[in-house]
Amino acid sequence: MRLLRSAPRRLRLAAVLAPCLAACVPTGAAAQPAGDRPPVAELAGRLQARYDAIRDFSADFVHIYEGGLLRQKVTERGTVLIKKPGRMRWTYTSPEPKEFVSDGTRLYAYVPQDRQVIVSAMPAADDASSPVLFLAGKGRLARDFAVEYTDVPEAAAATLSLKLVPHQRQAEYDWLILVVDRQSLAVRGLVTIDAQGGRSMFTFSNLKENVGLTDARFLFTIPRGVDVVTDAGRGR
Repeated sequence: MRLLRSAPRRLRLAAVLAPCLAACVPTGAAAQPAGDRPPVAELAGRLQARYDAIRDFSADFVHIYEGGLLRQKVTERGTVLIKKPGRMRWTYTSPEPKEFVSDGTRLYAYVPQDRQVIVSAMPAADDASSPVLFLAGKGRLARDFAVEYTDVPEAAAATLSLKLVPHQRQAEYDWLILVVDRQSLAVRGLVTIDAQGGRSMFTFSNLKENVGLTDARFLFTIPRGVDVVTDAGRGR
C-alpha cells in the first residue's frame, strides 16, 4: 500500500509495523548475542499474542529517512493514534505539518503546503502483508512475513531485532526490521529499506495503550479550497 510518494513530503507508512510501541531506540549499544535468543518462531508467536491484546494506543514518534533517489536525510516528528480494526491518524508537526488518516474504510493523505488531499480505499484483507494493515490489526506476523533474526547498530543491548520479508512483493519496501525489548516485547524501533535504497527509521515514546479512543478521533474533514485526488487502484 502506498500512501505517499516522495520521502521528504510523504509519510512512508509501510515503515510502521507493530500495534504496541514503547520508548525510543537508544544508540551506540550492541545487539543481543545470537546464542541468547529464543527460537525465532517462538518469539514471533509471543509478539503476535501481545499485539492481539492491544485495542488502541497513542504515541509520539520520530521518523528519520535517508538515502533513496534524492540521497538526503530528513528528520520529522509527530504523534500517532491507532484503533483496531483499521483506524489510524498520523499527525506530523515538524518540520512541516502533514496528516494521514484512515477511518477504517478510506485513507486520506493531506499536506497543507501542497493544498491537496489524496483519497484511497483501505486495502482488502488479502493485502494484509502490508505493515499498515498489521498495525491496524488485520495482519499476522507468521502468515504474512518470513521472519529471521538480524542486527541493528542503533539498537540497545536489551533488544532483539527481527527482519521481516513479506511473502507478497510490496511496491513500497523490500523488507522491514522490527526492534523489540527483550523482556516486555514492546517495540523500540522499526527500520525499512525501500526499492530505491532509502532507509526509514521510526522510534516511539510516550506510549499509552488501551485508552478507549473513540471513532470520532479518526474522522477526516477535507479542508476547503484543496484539490481532491482519488488514488484509483488502491484497495479493492
